[in-house]
Amino acid sequence: MLLGVDVVLGPLITLIIFNTKKKHLKLDLAVIATLQLAALVYGLSVIIQARPVYVVFVVDRFDLVLASDIAAEELARASSTEFSHLPIVGPRLVSVDFPSDPRERERVLMSALEGGADLEDFPQYYLRYEDRKERARGKAHPLSELRKLNPEKRAVIDKSVKASGFEEDQIAWLPLNAKKEDMAVLLNAKTGDLLSVVPVLPW
Repeated sequence: MLLGVDVVLGPLITLIIFNTKKKHLKLDLAVIATLQLAALVYGLSVIIQARPVYVVFVVDRFDLVLASDIAAEELARASSTEFSHLPIVGPRLVSVDFPSDPRERERVLMSALEGGADLEDFPQYYLRYEDRKERARGKAHPLSELRKLNPEKRAVIDKSVKASGFEEDQIAWLPLNAKKEDMAVLLNAKTGDLLSVVPVLPW
């Protein structure tokens, strides 16, 4: 869309209105340039807010978190500087635990029940994925289950297995709640390390 507006549409409009005999040509060109710049700034701001910043392991699945999902006040409450700012290049793989404080736990639960931020949107409770990958490994499912859910995607799964360099019985998977299109995350069944994300149904 950005390319269409700033590389195609803008110059096209300029070409259409360009006429050296026009009295207000400079004004017209200035208006077009201003509109192009405004469209570019708006488009970039939308992209920045909609960019994926974290893939969070939550209990028994992964959730994709966008920059717009994390409120500034929650980001400011991060107990570790490691999670006090959003990644520019992402998404980063992390895990999250429920807060130990009963009042905070209730606050998180109520927020989720009211349709607001859920546990994965609270960076103050983030941990490194390495600290919880054993738990992820324990919750993962055998690849045969993923095949049963996606009989028509056999070739896609086969390709991902081959690319991983592991045998099928060495791979497990967990669901990925990825906003618009849920997918499956392949894990090393022995270590819990993430291998790849496969565009197949996980439910």
